[in-house]
Amino acid sequence: MPLIGAVADDLTGATTTGVLLARSKARTAVFFNEEAAEKTEGIDELDAILISSNSRPLPANEAYDKVKSATIALKKMGVEYFSKRIDTTLRGGVGVEIDAMLDQMKEGTVAVVVPAMPQSRRILVGGYSVIDGVALINTPVAQDVRTPVKENYIPRLLEGQTRRKVGLVTLDKVLAGEEVIEEALAEQKKAGCEVIVVDGITLEDVENIAKACINLRWDVVAVDPGPFTSKLAFYRELISAEEPNIPPQADEAGKTVLIAAGSATPVTKKQMEILCQDPRHVRVSVEPLPLIEGGDVALDEVFKAVNKAAELLESDNQPRAILFETALHGELLNLDEEDNKRHYAGGMSANRINAGLGMIVSQLLEKVGKEKVAGLYTTGGDTMVNVCYQLGVECIEVMDYVIPQTDVGRLVGSKYSGLPVVGKGGLTGNDNTACDIVSRLFRESAR
Repeated sequence: MPLIGAVADDLTGATTTGVLLARSKARTAVFFNEEAAEKTEGIDELDAILISSNSRPLPANEAYDKVKSATIALKKMGVEYFSKRIDTTLRGGVGVEIDAMLDQMKEGTVAVVVPAMPQSRRILVGGYSVIDGVALINTPVAQDVRTPVKENYIPRLLEGQTRRKVGLVTLDKVLAGEEVIEEALAEQKKAGCEVIVVDGITLEDVENIAKACINLRWDVVAVDPGPFTSKLAFYRELISAEEPNIPPQADEAGKTVLIAAGSATPVTKKQMEILCQDPRHVRVSVEPLPLIEGGDVALDEVFKAVNKAAELLESDNQPRAILFETALHGELLNLDEEDNKRHYAGGMSANRINAGLGMIVSQLLEKVGKEKVAGLYTTGGDTMVNVCYQLGVECIEVMDYVIPQTDVGRLVGSKYSGLPVVGKGGLTGNDNTACDIVSRLFRESAR
């Protein structure tokens, strides 16, 4: 029976937490929604279940309902320890999603918020989020297309989103060790805080926070990007120590990695430019406007890309990787403006672009067969959801990461079961990360 359950606001977030548990010998699956989790067989064989609520860009009331129903589903499955997985950059309605989860817990449960992910150089100091040495609001997240973040002080950010009192345990207390952290947490709870933010710089800090929570014997919802959830599970003796799970080098002949780039961030753009400097990697640019329009013009654009890629895959000079992208060429579209122009509901243009990318990948696999494909690589959680949805996949069994927040798994269910997949957040990695992912997928294809 799964003892650990988490709700994430997008799919790449769910895989990021899931991988930390999987690397610690927990059998872990990530589901695209609670319906998929409820109808899947073999749930009892899992140690950890993660459900994506796909709620990050949604209005507060819709996000609340999604997280509430996912939490109820986890409770029905027998989960005992709960986590609310958040983005390292606090995008989305974190506060309202904490409320949705706490409202389903027994009275007295406290949300302990530990946004630090030291593996990715994400830390919290004095309540202020610092990303790779840069203040959060000075990173590309502040200009995120769908969920910009304009507040750097995390307690204040959460106070604007939750109906509960928010407290803070500062770095001086954390550095003093687990006993002082215990006292500081107890003080905050005594002051009426049900949501307590805790500073952290290193994994040792995160470990000490986890040990303090366990010593207090509180009912806790872990609110974090993954490390705090993982450390709580370790010190509760639910999982082993974390270690990598890398397969040996593999023959690359006759196979191609398919890449669906749905992220429009400068980080992704640079990574794909470096990737395409290698002549074995071919870019297929897809025009976003026809996909947004929908109908026959969208299908024409999809099949134009599918036919071009199929020719490449069946040629004597089969590419090592094919990149499908909609936002890395030409002028970047303002998707809110595109929604308004067409009187669409908010987010519909983005959804149609991602659905188009998903359809391209699924139609291409249908046409050329799974045997020619080493694996799939998607950037952005919404893109990954759409690709998996179009392929009829039940869930992803997560296994390892290439780098933290760039996660390796296998598709479960459908005729593509076993196909390796890597999901990467749009803001993650260095210039060479895309090249590293392609190489890793070839290794995974031979596992």
